[in-house]
Amino acid sequence: MRVDEPVVVVGAGISGVACARVLTEAGVPVELVDRGRRPGGRMASRRHEGRPADIGASYFTVSDPAFEEVVRRWEQADLARPWTDTFGVVSAAGERSTTSGPVRWGTTGGIRSLVEALAVDLPITHAHEVGEGAVSLRDGTPTLEDRPVRAVVLAMPDPQAARLVDPPAHPDAVAGLTTAYEAVLALTAVFDERCWEELPDGLFVNDDPVLSWIADDGRRRCDGGPVLVAHSTDAHARPHLADPPAGGPAMLAVLREYAGTDRDPVHSAVHRWTFAKPAHGRPETFLLTDTGVGACGDSWSEKPRVEGAWLSGTALGQELVRRFG
Repeated sequence: MRVDEPVVVVGAGISGVACARVLTEAGVPVELVDRGRRPGGRMASRRHEGRPADIGASYFTVSDPAFEEVVRRWEQADLARPWTDTFGVVSAAGERSTTSGPVRWGTTGGIRSLVEALAVDLPITHAHEVGEGAVSLRDGTPTLEDRPVRAVVLAMPDPQAARLVDPPAHPDAVAGLTTAYEAVLALTAVFDERCWEELPDGLFVNDDPVLSWIADDGRRRCDGGPVLVAHSTDAHARPHLADPPAGGPAMLAVLREYAGTDRDPVHSAVHRWTFAKPAHGRPETFLLTDTGVGACGDSWSEKPRVEGAWLSGTALGQELVRRFG
């Protein structure tokens, strides 16, 4: 292995970008590849008439001092702001209550903008699809698409990462990538005006077969936009993964019921997240095998969330610096 061979990070969500940022700042050659046209991963925003709505991660919380430093920089740059510490809860029977917790943070320009800020000046190859079994081994050196590299970091959900690894070459990696993920359909509903009175900033929907969460994107963005974003249950998403729009009418009907409105949106769209969220977390912060395959992301945390993904990518980057720096 030559010293000029890079660490290749596959996946430009927040964990992959955090890992690449640590490597770059330490002087370790790194390349970041992603099949999307922009960084962000599941911290995704979609625009309607120029206004972003968050369709993936709905918010983030802060507890770790290192992550807090990053968040303060986002806040100073007017990228992020405290949103709320209280959400509503509704049961399938219609019983409503509230729940309080840590401050949830929202964004002014869409949650994707946070990852884009972290990714500034990183060498990213966009729209690059890494094929099945592309992470292999040759003469003891890890390879990506038959190209020798220092290491390959898979910054993505376990089921996606496992498909990229050649099992005979990297058995320990395959054995470590076993966390299951739940699917979600995200419905964005844009109305001509704010026409609901029964919704708090965010609403957890318990025991409903169709919806699990509703966010008032106008309050989350702090611009009063007449936009609601609803997430489905895994049970509703699974039958519609091949045709996500077909799952939209049932979601919209339930959304209107909980919002207390009979109005139709002027625009709606459904986005499929086949691997939306890990079924559970784990105590390990990252994976790094002796054969040079690493993995990081939200499942590499006891509490899978945005902060956990950043911490995972950062910790893996630091470990790679110790190995190669």
